[in-house]
Amino acid sequence: MKALQLTSFGGPESFELCDLPLPVPQAGQILVRVHATSINPLDYQVRRGDYPDLVPLPAITGHDVSGVVEEVGPGVTAFSPGDEVWYTPQIFDGPGSYAEYHVAAQGIVGKKPSSLSHLEAASLTLVGGTAWEALVVRAALRVGESILVHGGAGGVGHVAIQLARAMGARVFTTVREANFEFARSLGADALIDYEKEDYVDAVLRETGGRGVDVVFDTIGGDTLSRSPDALAQLGRVVSIVDIARPQNLVQAWGKNASYHFVFTRQNRGKLDELSALIERGQLRPHVGAVYSLADIPLAHARLESPNNGVRGKIAIEVVPAAS
Repeated sequence: MKALQLTSFGGPESFELCDLPLPVPQAGQILVRVHATSINPLDYQVRRGDYPDLVPLPAITGHDVSGVVEEVGPGVTAFSPGDEVWYTPQIFDGPGSYAEYHVAAQGIVGKKPSSLSHLEAASLTLVGGTAWEALVVRAALRVGESILVHGGAGGVGHVAIQLARAMGARVFTTVREANFEFARSLGADALIDYEKEDYVDAVLRETGGRGVDVVFDTIGGDTLSRSPDALAQLGRVVSIVDIARPQNLVQAWGKNASYHFVFTRQNRGKLDELSALIERGQLRPHVGAVYSLADIPLAHARLESPNNGVRGKIAIEVVPAAS
């Protein structure tokens, strides 16, 4: 099979397209013909060497799969050859999705929503699972509450807006003015151009000084230390971003705030919940750009670039749609 291997940590040129043996499913596993995958910030963090002890080289990386079951191992009862499936491979536990085939434990795999293309499905597995765990499990967002989603035009952010809206929350989001209509189409109620206005000032103005119940941080930087200024009493901050340096969170103490840090876990349950939202028309991933398996280095370079012009996700077509 064709696969893109990471041969050293570094820039996008660290990948090498090569031929590798076809993996064989073991007990409880399925072999999937990968039709599409996608690019996430986690992918370039792994590539540049942020987690060297967890990624022995050479490695096949990648964290999204949408494809078709090719073969099932002993004891598999949930899937049969020909089934269309989607999932996130176990992170830091075996080969990833930058390949024509992938083997996965049946417990982390879901049936692909029929209304989504493989490109759309592959763009949603990791970011959708992350947003679900952040808003539903950790923040416990409730009907009638308010939430500030940092980076509402990004991969996780554009899903979080739709999920929060489906949960009955009032949604604030930070985006560039050029992305206002896009964010509004997702269901955002209040749009903040972070290049022209301080988001804390905007939130306090729009809430009459109360603040929001939840802040969802997909950006990093000083959002952890400044988010309490935009929080209501007993508010919650959920972050999916590494803390690059110590931050003073004393302001959170005065708000009786709680902080949650999310590194998403893989299971079929979250995929099934996302599927239900898709079927009800409350969630739709946005594919902002498409690359081939061989051009993944170009996709990495684009995602890493500031102001890259991508709304939603960059998807990777492994099997051409016409085949």
